[in-house]
Amino acid sequence: MKPRHLFLALAIVLIWGVNFAIIKIGLRQVSPLALGVARFALAAFPWVFFSKRPDVPMRLIAIYGLLIFAMQFGFLFTGMKVGMSAGLSSLILQLQVFFTIGLSVLLLSERPTPWQLTGALLAFSGVAYVGLHVGGDVTMAGLALLIAAAASWGGGNIVSKRISQQAGSASVLGLVAWGSLFALPPLLIATLLLDRAGFVASFTQLDWVSVGSIAYIVYLSTLFGFAAWSGLLARYPVSTVAPFTLLVPVFGFLGSAVLLGEPLQGWKLLASSLVIAGLCINLFGSRLAKARPS
Repeated sequence: MKPRHLFLALAIVLIWGVNFAIIKIGLRQVSPLALGVARFALAAFPWVFFSKRPDVPMRLIAIYGLLIFAMQFGFLFTGMKVGMSAGLSSLILQLQVFFTIGLSVLLLSERPTPWQLTGALLAFSGVAYVGLHVGGDVTMAGLALLIAAAASWGGGNIVSKRISQQAGSASVLGLVAWGSLFALPPLLIATLLLDRAGFVASFTQLDWVSVGSIAYIVYLSTLFGFAAWSGLLARYPVSTVAPFTLLVPVFGFLGSAVLLGEPLQGWKLLASSLVIAGLCINLFGSRLAKARPS
């Protein structure tokens, strides 16, 4: 990987990791569902007017937008609001890797490798360890919602694979913009049914910190992050680019410590080690086994 692309990859995962602390800051004034509406309204408009819609059935884009945008971030924002620290949120969301594998087994008849099963067991043991420390900045409701967010992301990955199979190398900006457009109706309906007062209050009392948080989430994390990441995947093998995502929880914990003053207790470090070790086994286990001399 060329030095400038290495720097770009590190910049993207830094943006994505710090994004969790920025979300937490935004949630201080903006309700979770209102933050979701703002994110995807700004990610959809005006970009849908300039981005070609992926050449696949509309229902696939609608399901993609529902799962990977509306449900994932609806659960994520609400979970962080009701009781989940920014650092732990960045960690638990990485379980999407194993939900993707599980759903590919159920829906695509793929067979998991022993390394993937071992990695999943290790990673979920880390989540169980988080569950043993409910209290303070972690609640059982928050943990459950973050796991639901990871499952939604996993489901969205399956739909994304189907879209790429039918549309080829579709513009990532087009998929993000049109997926965001389809994420808006369910988020708006949920907001009006569950938190109408909070929705109105969120946008009548905005300060510059909240505006800056929304801008970071939309333009840096969503539009720039996804577009730049897609560019790296187009230039290099997935096996070269994908491992950088292991740094997202690292930057997530560092960002939450610096921006929010979240403490890094020993149990958080142990849980993080288990989850990241599981992700590493899933990503590198088979290749290391093949490379080992017989």
